[in-house]
Amino acid sequence: MTAGAAITLASELATRWEARAAEHDRIGGFPEDDMADLRRCGLLGLLVPRSLGGMGAGFEEYVEVAMVLARGSGASALLFNMHASVTGALAGVPDELARALGVAEWFFEARDDVLRRAGQGAMYGVAISERGAGSRLSAVQTTYAREDGGYRVRGYKSTCSGAGHLDGYLVAARADDDPGGPTRISYFLVPAEAIGAVDHTWNPIGMRATASNGFAIDARVDETTMLGVEGVAVLLAETMPEWLVASYAAVYVGVAQAALAAAVDHARTTVVREPSAGGPPREVTLGASPWVRQRIGRADAQVEAARLAVVEAGRRVDARPGEPDTARAVYRAKLLAGDATFDVAASLTEACGLGALTRGLPLERLLRDARSGAVMPPSSDIAANVLGAAALGMDTGMELGARPW
Repeated sequence: MTAGAAITLASELATRWEARAAEHDRIGGFPEDDMADLRRCGLLGLLVPRSLGGMGAGFEEYVEVAMVLARGSGASALLFNMHASVTGALAGVPDELARALGVAEWFFEARDDVLRRAGQGAMYGVAISERGAGSRLSAVQTTYAREDGGYRVRGYKSTCSGAGHLDGYLVAARADDDPGGPTRISYFLVPAEAIGAVDHTWNPIGMRATASNGFAIDARVDETTMLGVEGVAVLLAETMPEWLVASYAAVYVGVAQAALAAAVDHARTTVVREPSAGGPPREVTLGASPWVRQRIGRADAQVEAARLAVVEAGRRVDARPGEPDTARAVYRAKLLAGDATFDVAASLTEACGLGALTRGLPLERLLRDARSGAVMPPSSDIAANVLGAAALGMDTGMELGARPW
């Protein structure tokens, strides 16, 4: 399947998702029908190599697809993003680099099996976040220990998009004899049956349909569930941060694009009365106001700037992964997308007036969804700190919240 075909497929899904988004937001439940669309159409294999039955896309193509999907439903696009973060990271590490890191030969067969199943419709999620740690890998308290030729993984994940609805979970855990620090944090891709009961605590103002609930885990898992080499999770996040940073940025640019489109539609179709000198008021559309047009014009520029930053980050990730300038482009994309999305949604709802904030209307939902963009890890403040430290040639330091991972 070509890049254009994947975009066409994403556009078809986005149209269906948009029609369901208000109801999914209202109930705050997992969007089963949207995810069934993904499983059927093959997009879960977007980043899976063609040799394993996938589409063989790179990061730049992923961000284009994610933006299109998010124009239909930001929450469903975030669920797709979590899955893509697993498959994209696995597919994106060259075999020679994996061997240089010291992986066992069985890793390649286990990795290919995960990717092959994704191409067949299996869906994965990311379980890093914990209370008191957020998504900072170096602060996780979930532990693992050797047990009967495999590992015992114990802990609690406070938020995991799609918890209880997926086929596998990327769980971050630290060695149980590691007192702290980033040195022995590892990833495990555990099967669905390994997680405990899901705590249905997810009730945010926006992105409600991601069903990002918490769960406990206390299970023995096979040796092959450890992804790569023990203790490299933080190193990979620092040197190749795209799947924990810029992948989210693409989704929020799509939300911003949807907010702009909704505001344009509202301004074109909403009729207001304009006073006229010496005669009765005349009816005009809201878009006749230069103040409304100015808001839309600024929003158009902000959204396009964020889109270009995300696409450029995608291009660099494909061309020069792991390089410092690529990492800076990744953080730049997240910062611009997170800030622009909420700024745009807030400005446009102001321009469109109180009527646009009615529950169930697109702009009201998109405003709430947009609020998460700057907060979703790494937050805009952390991304800006990383960029500022890089510009100054400084380390980001170990102060609370200063280091992203």
